[in-house]
Amino acid sequence: MNLDLQFKIKNDPNMTRYLRENSNWYKYLNRNPDYFNAFNEEMKEKYKLRPGDKINNFVDKLDLISSFINVLK
Repeated sequence: MNLDLQFKIKNDPNMTRYLRENSNWYKYLNRNPDYFNAFNEEMKEKYKLRPGDKINNFVDKLDLISSFINVLK
């Protein structure tokens, strides 16, 4: 694994945690650094860090707040 890739992973706690949980990615990233994009996408999917997931999370929070307001009426 090249140093650039190691610094990227080390500086992002989510990537570091995902790499420790799924150690098979060490093999892929050591053999071919081009797998970094696939690694990053899989990590974002697992931890729900994609933009669509963030929007859904926000909408869920708004629904929860509106239901509390309706209960208080």
